Amino acid sequence: MAQQFVQTKIRGDKVVLFIKPTCSFCITAKDVLSKYKFKPGHLECIDISGRADMDNMQQYFLELTGARTVPRVFIGEECIGGGSDVAALHQSGKLETMLQSIGALQ
Repeated sequence: MAQQFVQTKIRGDKVVLFIKPTCSFCITAKDVLSKYKFKPGHLECIDISGRADMDNMQQYFLELTGARTVPRVFIGEECIGGGSDVAALHQSGKLETMLQSIGALQ
């Protein structure tokens, strides 16, 4: 169930963040991404903290990405990591290029 849920959310033209709202790294990732103008429907933030399958979802993140921590940030179907990774990609200018390459920006 958790695996199916994650797979239905990540797709080629969208940015998806799996978060817990009190996590400082999740807040960092959201803050960085808020600097960009996304097309409607191309940025989704999913709070996993209240889900009954949260532990299974984090276990699937481990299988899929090598880490079970949040945030897990997907650009298209590629996981780019967590909050620090998003911030570093933004600082280097690579994040905007990645977002443009999937057609997520206005």
